Amino acid sequence: MTHDHDLVLRPTVAQTEAALNPPPGRTGGDLVVETLAGLGASTVFGLPGQHALGLFDALRRSDLRYVGLRVENNAGFAADAYGRTTGEVAPLFLSTGPGALTSLSALQEAAAGSAPVLTIVSQVPVAGLGGGRHGYLHELRDQQAAFRDVVKSVHTVRTQSQIPSAIAAAWESALSAPHGPVYVEIPQDVLLAPATLPQVTAVDATPHELVPRPELTAVAADLLAKAERPAIIAGGGVVRADAAGKLRALAERVNAPVVCTFGGKGAFPWEHPLSLQSWMEDRHVTDFLEDADVLLVVGSGLGELSSNYHTFAPRGRVIQIEADAGKLESNHSALGIHADARLALQALVETVEERPDDKAPARVAEVLNAVRERIAAQELTLEQDVLAAVRAALPAKAPSFWDMTILAYWAWSAWPGPLHSAQGAGGLGYGFPAALGAAVADPTTPVLAVSGDGGALYSIAELATAKQESLNVTWLIVDDGGYGILREYMNDTFGRATATELTRPDYVALAESFGVPAVRTSPEALREDLTAALAAPGPSVVVLPAVLRMFAPTHLG
Repeated sequence: MTHDHDLVLRPTVAQTEAALNPPPGRTGGDLVVETLAGLGASTVFGLPGQHALGLFDALRRSDLRYVGLRVENNAGFAADAYGRTTGEVAPLFLSTGPGALTSLSALQEAAAGSAPVLTIVSQVPVAGLGGGRHGYLHELRDQQAAFRDVVKSVHTVRTQSQIPSAIAAAWESALSAPHGPVYVEIPQDVLLAPATLPQVTAVDATPHELVPRPELTAVAADLLAKAERPAIIAGGGVVRADAAGKLRALAERVNAPVVCTFGGKGAFPWEHPLSLQSWMEDRHVTDFLEDADVLLVVGSGLGELSSNYHTFAPRGRVIQIEADAGKLESNHSALGIHADARLALQALVETVEERPDDKAPARVAEVLNAVRERIAAQELTLEQDVLAAVRAALPAKAPSFWDMTILAYWAWSAWPGPLHSAQGAGGLGYGFPAALGAAVADPTTPVLAVSGDGGALYSIAELATAKQESLNVTWLIVDDGGYGILREYMNDTFGRATATELTRPDYVALAESFGVPAVRTSPEALREDLTAALAAPGPSVVVLPAVLRMFAPTHLG
């Protein structure tokens, strides 16, 4: 009889030969890149620094593609988008101290968006570790402490023999549900020292499956089958688990209307008769969800943006499927099912009894009509026309990446389909560098980035990256003269705005100085100019001078 613990991965003849006769000139950095290649990595993002030079020199001896950005935070956003769009781990190489710390807001977004980013960071030499003040360049008392509250897991290397195991453990953590960024730190001298270990040829890092407990899915299936007014909230966990097909099958089987959170856009067909689309900030939708006698929440923690700013108060029974145990029942009591969305939905589809309900589509249509009437009463034609022009210009399968800007806030609710945005952590500067990461992942498809003029200044240096790498990204910059949404908030709250107005460069001239084609457009010409830019190879910039307004909120009274 053979037991699982008797099975050993035996090397091939070629692997044995490579291990016994490694090429000369290897260092600890080579052990890093060999491990990444063995795990299946093909691309590395990053920015070099003095302590991390061993990593970058090793790249020269590998087949890994390196994409360097100009700011560490932007490199983190690019890696985030690469991980989101491919479902693969995105390695990110950074240097000690200031270099590493500059990436923290990008890693916070990766954590909020469950993007599998493997951050490999250098450290001061081993002799300088332990909290003493030795005066090494970039020295921190406890560098990993700065990351511990941001990333999913922390992995420490102090000798070369620890490198493959630490990176494999981090890789496995990044891809186990819920996906997320992880952190590995390696001292400078460990990276630079000659490698005496065999060449790394095969690494096992199989992610763990998060399987639902069957007694819980049985109860959930019974509740849904017997419900009078069931409804479903689909969050980003459905998208990340590639579970849209399972969700649709379940919704149609029990005739439950579905609303997608902003992070869950694309989890359910926009024009489906059961689709409440993504109007999470509209009170009509909030009221509808509160009236459900059984509410299934899949892959969402019902946080601020998914609960109409915590005004949502369900009156019926809530079932919550969530891979992140910290989000499970954190805002509302529920039948909590700690599981990957795909596996839990599969269990429900297989066990739930069909629930006929020919009135559900009419109820959905009534809510959407009420939403349209509310928006139509606010005289926001410009905003709707601009969003429609962007949608018409973008090819059907082309991804889009949105910064924190008024047009993006419109898109959260009104954009008919999937999009990527920084709504998880809410930091500025995400859109353009994230779009670059997606273009690296798939160079055959144009990618759209959308920023305001304030957010654009966070990532303007990456025009150089876009040009150097010839990436097919079109950057739409909506120039309203400042931080437009903050201007609205302050005017509404205090009667006047402070610190929101900005002196900006001539974005067209600036882009052209990088060798990137650019055009200044208007709302009337936007569709034509954006279509042309997206069709042209390489990077491009379209600048739209326009002051857009948000639709009125419904959570304030």
